[in-house]
Amino acid sequence: MKNKILHTDEDLVKAYLKGEKRALVFLVKKWHQSFCKIAFSYVNSSFVAKDIAQESWVTIINKLNTLEDANKFKSWAIQIVKRKALDYLRKKQRQTRHVMLYREAEIEEELQESIHEKKDKLSRAIKELTIAHQQVIRLFYVEERSLTEISELLKVSVGTVKSRLFHAREKLKNTIK
Repeated sequence: MKNKILHTDEDLVKAYLKGEKRALVFLVKKWHQSFCKIAFSYVNSSFVAKDIAQESWVTIINKLNTLEDANKFKSWAIQIVKRKALDYLRKKQRQTRHVMLYREAEIEEELQESIHEKKDKLSRAIKELTIAHQQVIRLFYVEERSLTEISELLKVSVGTVKSRLFHAREKLKNTIK
């Protein structure tokens, strides 16, 4: 190779496969920038694109002997770079999905704790109400009875039920605040 100047990818690939290590140096010099640009077009990060190009070179070097037509080095190598870039994007997407699921679980747990705390606070506030107010709250909200049904059960007028319900709500609002 000292006396012969190799220009084509085919010549460089064949020379490398015959043991001429410098042929690989020429291939890398010729294609590395292009590989970085191709990877960048997928991942939009120059640092990641350089890493992808490096990983692609490792694969290219390891599989160069499987290339059937050395004349097709360019398209073959570009496909490797594209696959590596797509693999990176898929991995990143999976990681993002895992982080989002984890964060959603944290938010759900915080929400459940918050709901539990509010329920406890509401239960304590209801226990502080008078028996008459507790009855109206329980019948209206827990048992979902109508004002008329509550009136008949407690043997008081509908107006009295409305009044007790209003005052019970007001006391709960003030207590919870």
